[in-house]
Amino acid sequence: MGSISNGHNIPRIYEGKLALVTGSARSIGAAIARNLASKGCNVIINYATTSSDKSASSLAQELTETHKIAALPLRADISNKAECERLVSTAKEFFASNTPGAASSPFQIDIVVHNAAILSLGPLESVVPDDFHRIYEVNVLGPILLTAACKPYLPTDRSGRIVMLSSINSKVGTESTTLYAGTKGAIEAMTRVWARELAERATVNAINPGPVMTDMYLSAPDEVKEGLAKWNPLTPLVAVRENDSAEVKKLGEKFGGRAAYAEEIAGLVATICNPEFGWCTGSIISANGGLAFSI
Repeated sequence: MGSISNGHNIPRIYEGKLALVTGSARSIGAAIARNLASKGCNVIINYATTSSDKSASSLAQELTETHKIAALPLRADISNKAECERLVSTAKEFFASNTPGAASSPFQIDIVVHNAAILSLGPLESVVPDDFHRIYEVNVLGPILLTAACKPYLPTDRSGRIVMLSSINSKVGTESTTLYAGTKGAIEAMTRVWARELAERATVNAINPGPVMTDMYLSAPDEVKEGLAKWNPLTPLVAVRENDSAEVKKLGEKFGGRAAYAEEIAGLVATICNPEFGWCTGSIISANGGLAFSI
């Protein structure tokens, strides 16, 4: 399984496996899908809105042509139970027809990466009930409903991998993130619960990125970036280097340290999904350049 190469000397350690990555039409999610596909993994590219139809389709075509895997772009609102069930049933039908030997084997989802999330920023007094319900529906209820829909199809030998994307905000208490940080604190609590509840099926771990060069970070107000930048003097890996991109350098110089590349976060997620990572579960793993260390 690890002897096949994709032409870039990257072992295909996920050959024949299937990963479901939410929010994967762009940014961190797309980088995660690319990393897993480069190692032989078939991928469900889940996204929520029609505006991502084109990017999801293009990504699926790229992964299929470049890495010779099966990729399914699938729009579904994971905060809706019926939509989660449709996502799984559609994937089951698609991969039975598009992967060698799948028709004669039980359908299995080996990896689930809960990356999809929406951001809500503002001071405490600006919070309104509608915003609260929407962000908790997507960021918290969504992973619950989707994991429940996937559970019957997880491996039964502990080889499954579930990775939750939390955030440094719930750790350091960044200002103006009452709703967002609250949802990520819930994600971390669910990680610990599921690590026990799903122990015979999959490991369950979370990562807590700090700033990442994504649309979410780049579109955030400077006040938010400045709040995170307070930690840069204590963060070991944020120094801007000569080989960083022009955009990273510009922001890094302005805020006293660079943000992560999406590929760096994707690499950590893929590492957690490795077979060798099977003795770690229920952990919140640092993915922020040392802004906060794993404990």
